[in-house]
Amino acid sequence: MPVPMLRRLLLKGFRSLPLEEVEFDNPTFLVGQNGSGKSNFVDAFAFLSEAMASPLQAVLDRRGGLAAVGTVRRRRTTEGRPANLGLRAELRDLDEKTRRASYAFELRALKDYGFEVEREQCFVRRQDGSCRWFDRSREKFHSSAKFLSPALEANALALPLVGGSTQFRAVLRFLAEMRVYRIEPALLREMQDPDGGIRLRSDGGNAASVLREIERKSPDDWARVVELLECIVPKTVSVQPKKHGNKLTLEFTQKWTDSKRVKFEAFNMSDGTLRALGILAAVFQQPAPSVLVVEEPESTMHPGALGSILDVLRHAGRFMQVVVTTHSPDILDAKWIKDRHLKIVSWEKGATHIDPVSEATRAALGEHLMGAGELLRSNALAAAERPTGGSRNATLFEGD
Repeated sequence: MPVPMLRRLLLKGFRSLPLEEVEFDNPTFLVGQNGSGKSNFVDAFAFLSEAMASPLQAVLDRRGGLAAVGTVRRRRTTEGRPANLGLRAELRDLDEKTRRASYAFELRALKDYGFEVEREQCFVRRQDGSCRWFDRSREKFHSSAKFLSPALEANALALPLVGGSTQFRAVLRFLAEMRVYRIEPALLREMQDPDGGIRLRSDGGNAASVLREIERKSPDDWARVVELLECIVPKTVSVQPKKHGNKLTLEFTQKWTDSKRVKFEAFNMSDGTLRALGILAAVFQQPAPSVLVVEEPESTMHPGALGSILDVLRHAGRFMQVVVTTHSPDILDAKWIKDRHLKIVSWEKGATHIDPVSEATRAALGEHLMGAGELLRSNALAAAERPTGGSRNATLFEGD
């Protein structure tokens, strides 16, 4: 598997995560019970991606504002405003010129539900040893590139403005192309408004358009989608986007006997079939995401089909970074899943914690005494003991 380009993510005061630093492998499985905060964590991927393409105010408003993005249990400042919210992403090998990169920002709440960017920083270390950077404190902007002088507003990020520069383009592109998916079969079942099919929506609501675009642009990928769907849903030999007036739907063909084939439209198909097709669309969409996050792929899926879904996600890891949230032992039964692929998500005293597996779990997996699925079934898939004081390295910005 390729090494993960997103090496580490640090969250400060984001939803139910007061301070968490998470390292990634490829793929990474986030394992935790319902309500442990897995969805809160993966929303950080969507938040970062949206913030690269939309005004920061709009990104926050879609989530109910800055106070809602932070947890209600988060400590407040002495003035009664929410404490600062910060994110930091550490990246590597983004292209042939970039060896390592980091990007971080911190937001400060103001009176009357306003906010401002307290600080923002980006470092790009190139293969030739040189470094490109910018460091912004509120509206003051300093950079190694003397010609960069963006007109900054207090509540706007700088990277989307300067990311057109070749010095920071790789960071902007990687963060903007991260995608989070929780496929909603009901939306695939409905008639869909056609669009360009360039990006699959997070719920799969434009899957017909995306599949039509895959078929048009890459017949080989389209053949692979149909082949994999047949493995997941036996006897399904074809799926085809179909136009109804100004709407699109999906038409499935099933082979009942050697000579008999029957066609069904999406409203006749099961939730598991439609969810599987949505995951396939997410994997094979063009252009491919930089990071593909899939929430609970096991939902409404027959256990016998989960092995094929896992094979699809493992295949995706060859050309993108994959993160999966799950609480299913059947997902974790794959023998190739090692301790380095696992992170344990837990809820304690009103906060979400994300940790590597314990030494005992690592030993059981390494010595092939039990698989990750077996450990989860026996309630023995445990997290490592947290270091005193929480995260080992809780610095948002370089130089602090």
